[in-house]
Amino acid sequence: MGIFSDKLTTLDDLFHEQLKDLYSAENQLLKVLPDMADKAKDAGLKKAFQSHLEETKNQVARLEKIGKLLDISLTGHECQAMKGLLKEGTDMIHEDATDEVKDAGLIASAQRVEHYEISGYGTAAHYAQRVGQAEAAKLLHESLSEEQAADTKLNNLAKGYINQKAL
Repeated sequence: MGIFSDKLTTLDDLFHEQLKDLYSAENQLLKVLPDMADKAKDAGLKKAFQSHLEETKNQVARLEKIGKLLDISLTGHECQAMKGLLKEGTDMIHEDATDEVKDAGLIASAQRVEHYEISGYGTAAHYAQRVGQAEAAKLLHESLSEEQAADTKLNNLAKGYINQKAL
């Protein structure tokens, strides 16, 4: 058997499993983002992490709304990809590095997470459209837009001055 508990026979089944994966991923991220914000030394980066923590709480609420809408439970699955990405982020938190280099490393770790989430939300939103779940697709697109904006914000911080300070 695969990583999910039941045999997947339709796109609808796969859509539900993607939602469970996103739900697990976001809940794992909720546990790590406060530490990332705490360890960031740059005020702009600290603020970006704190802001994304609030967005992540809203994304979890959206996923819960979708679960209710579809009458499915989103619990019982652990996203292994996010677990690995967050381990790398946690390793960076504890890395022996200058403040500037640590901030650059935290951005790199966070962007890996954002790219995973962008991929997950994009895929789930597409599946929602294909299986006729327009409301779910709308909610997933809201989260996708937030993830893209968070990635852009991190990219701008890195390119703007954080990576330069790390030189």
